[in-house]
Amino acid sequence: MRLLCSNDDGVLATGLACLERAASPLGEVFVVAPDREQSATSHSLTLHHPLRPVQLGPRRWQVDGTPTDCVMLAIEALMPDRPDFVLSGINHGPNMGEDVLYSGTVAAAMEGLALGVPSIAVSFAGRQGAGSAMDLDQHVEPLCALLRHLTSLPAFPPDTLLNVNIPPVPAQEIRGIKLTRLGRRVFSDSIARMTDPWGKPIFWIGGGSVTWTEGAGTDIDAVRGGYVSVTPLHLDITHQARLEDAAKWWIDP
Repeated sequence: MRLLCSNDDGVLATGLACLERAASPLGEVFVVAPDREQSATSHSLTLHHPLRPVQLGPRRWQVDGTPTDCVMLAIEALMPDRPDFVLSGINHGPNMGEDVLYSGTVAAAMEGLALGVPSIAVSFAGRQGAGSAMDLDQHVEPLCALLRHLTSLPAFPPDTLLNVNIPPVPAQEIRGIKLTRLGRRVFSDSIARMTDPWGKPIFWIGGGSVTWTEGAGTDIDAVRGGYVSVTPLHLDITHQARLEDAAKWWIDP
């Protein structure tokens, strides 16, 4: 297979290196990733200045753009042939619930899907650190096995990306894999009000507290239970149920 790896934490991120190692036994790996962290850039494209990819080695580039830029540029300009799969991650932190709307990791996989390539996003639902019980290195081998399974499915679901979240536990304590739906999460007090050195008000988005709504069958429930969650996502965000019950709420103008 030919595999394209990208991410939103930057080309030097530990998670990307672990994803490369997990993917390498499966085929020929190409890496096209941002030259710096691009977390929460969602599906944004760079339209107001040219992109300048820098080749770092065989089949490896850094790009001064977003994760979406990287995948588009890789598939349409840098790779000699289209990849069989786009793999995005491993993100340093979870991408569950509404996270998928902001996530550059999921957006990179979504761009692969938009360009007709089956795609998988992978996130680690914790904060990893060298020597800790949650060190990403120990998850490389089981992730390789999971990717081998997902990329060899006899009928990979069409028009779908798979969003994978690894629980923040030692690899040997993972209890299994569950197919899930998105849960819900709510941020509180996520805007910090400050003043700049000249006394003018500024606002910093981030921090605060997060409330997760679990529920049976959700990604959050699975990860909290020590399972790897695999959630199918697709490009069509139409609320189909609301179309079907339109008689209850819609009045023709």
